[in-house]
Amino acid sequence: MLLELNELLGTSPDAAEQGKLTLLCDAKTDGSFLVHHFLSFYLKANCKVCFVALIQSFSHYNIVGQKMGVSLTTARERGQLVFLEGLKSSVDVFFRPREEPHPLQFLREADAGSLQPLFEFVQEALKPVASGGAAWRWPVLLVDDLSVLLSLGVGAVAVLDFVHYCRAVVCCALKGNVVALVHDSGGAEDEEDALLLHGLGHQSDLILRAEGLATGFCRDVHGQLRILWRRPSQPTAQQGRSLTYQYKIQDRSVSFFAKGMSPAIL
Repeated sequence: MLLELNELLGTSPDAAEQGKLTLLCDAKTDGSFLVHHFLSFYLKANCKVCFVALIQSFSHYNIVGQKMGVSLTTARERGQLVFLEGLKSSVDVFFRPREEPHPLQFLREADAGSLQPLFEFVQEALKPVASGGAAWRWPVLLVDDLSVLLSLGVGAVAVLDFVHYCRAVVCCALKGNVVALVHDSGGAEDEEDALLLHGLGHQSDLILRAEGLATGFCRDVHGQLRILWRRPSQPTAQQGRSLTYQYKIQDRSVSFFAKGMSPAIL
């Protein structure tokens, strides 16, 4: 039986949860399909979205979004989407006066120890609009991906502080959601990577971990997804409950199925 991610999580654009931090993690595979899912999901849910995109260009996300039924160009023009294009902004920051604030200010600092300008950018992007403005359902922060910040010289503690403050404002104060992707390199020698992954896991309400197959490449099964509910929304639900599904990425969607239940095998 083929399933979609919304069915696995028990959510829909009309009945999505609020006040949650969702951690997306990938190990030995590309977990970007999870980012595209949540981006299209929240735009369809009529939420105000701040997307901190540190990996790909706006056109890349827009092309994938159109395949999934959303237009990022339209969403940005109507004020629903605030898009920080890291690839472009990382160049712009070096051509601005030092006193002029920039979300990626840390790039031109010898000691990249603070992400406060980036936090202030998120806070400004998602602040409630005055009466008479567009009425979005709730704010959402999406980050792709946090591991890039480590590669740019930001310490794991600074990244965890950034997520903590974003969670306090977006999830707690504004009753919105935060979704962030992080890579698991699997190397015990990378202490910063391990610290970031461990710290984010403790802050998260839901963890989606995409993993490559132990057997290597397969044409009909592209990987497996582990779902861990750390803080269930229902009081009767079991904390720490987890499920594992295999998946296949298609042109316009991703199909999920139980282990060993691939349509190609059956």
